[in-house]
Amino acid sequence: MPCEADPETVEGDLPGVLPSGLRAELIAFRRDLHMHPELGNREFRTTAAVRARLEKAGLRPRTLTGGTGLICDIGRDGASYAAAGRPLLALRADLDALPIPDTKTVPYRSTIPKMAHACGHDVHTTVVLGAGLVLADLAAQGLLPSPVRLIFQPAEEVLPGGALDAIECGALDGVGRIIAVHCDPKVEAGRIGLRAGAITSACDRLEVTLAGAGGHTARPHLTTDLVTAAARVATDVPALIARRADARSGLSVTWGRLETGHACNVIPQHAELGGTVRCLDLHTWRDAPDLVHAAVDEVATLHRAKSEINYIRGVPPVVNDPEVTTLLRRAMATRRGRYAVEDTEQSLGGEDFSWYLEHVPGAMARLGVRPVGDTTRRDLHCGDFDVDEDAIGVGVELFTAAALLDGNRM
Repeated sequence: MPCEADPETVEGDLPGVLPSGLRAELIAFRRDLHMHPELGNREFRTTAAVRARLEKAGLRPRTLTGGTGLICDIGRDGASYAAAGRPLLALRADLDALPIPDTKTVPYRSTIPKMAHACGHDVHTTVVLGAGLVLADLAAQGLLPSPVRLIFQPAEEVLPGGALDAIECGALDGVGRIIAVHCDPKVEAGRIGLRAGAITSACDRLEVTLAGAGGHTARPHLTTDLVTAAARVATDVPALIARRADARSGLSVTWGRLETGHACNVIPQHAELGGTVRCLDLHTWRDAPDLVHAAVDEVATLHRAKSEINYIRGVPPVVNDPEVTTLLRRAMATRRGRYAVEDTEQSLGGEDFSWYLEHVPGAMARLGVRPVGDTTRRDLHCGDFDVDEDAIGVGVELFTAAALLDGNRM
């Protein structure tokens, strides 16, 4: 069970508490999504499921032009409201899964081979859906002080991120603030982690191809020793980068793939490396492509290898706005007490929620999903990742409280 609320700080008169019947429905909804994961820009079933439930509640969601993802306003007409000078609060979720196998033994294990919701996007989607249903009920009772927009975006895991597609489709038109959560297996269920300022890092993708004259391993002096060249690129480029950028920026290159050669006595003519470039600092992130290109070329040339570099821009850091971070802190304290909020560190993970924050202020909270007392390590992007499903109700009530507090400030 999640940690208990602190009775000294909970405001019991704030509406929007999740009804027990809806809580059970949302858990079943999340499990259905978990069993049917879909990759980025292919979330057709997921989109249809969210759309059907919103329409059942009398709402009018709009599918994005790519066929996946939704935008849905709750309350009075959002566009007219924004035009009157009172911008909307947006709640954002992401729909896509990852191309990795689900290794858990649970009734709701993925039914799709080599695909799994191993980053918790099924939880994010269910939380925003649940918050939307609760807020729609409050709106019908005249208890929603200002309209709220739900954004269900595709392809968060596909660089540079489906957030850009959602923005292009008008997801932020009339929006003044935006909030989101991300599952965090290090934080206990019933709690959230918050940080003003940068809470994630920039993340780019790097692909390097090396080429040179191959030959017999008996005569390496007559060849470009591609295996050695690739090995030195793998080890020396991260070391060079660490000395050519301000250490406080956290600029790092980490490889996830190195492929070369097919026989033990043949020096190959081709080698490939793939990895990520991560950075804590926005300014250094902008300089990162030039730094990486120079380092790769320098090491490759030293070993007489020709290099081709495909540097794929990803996402900037998520930088939480202090005022919106305070809104989330107040909302969580209202629901669960001040001790349900913990400070969190900046991670080296990337998140395309950052693209929204290039346009409007917002904040992302880390949603605790680790069962209380459980010491098992289940990290994100692993096949055995799972959540304490009580976190769904926590996320819903966090968002509904934030929407009510934000609306009442206007």
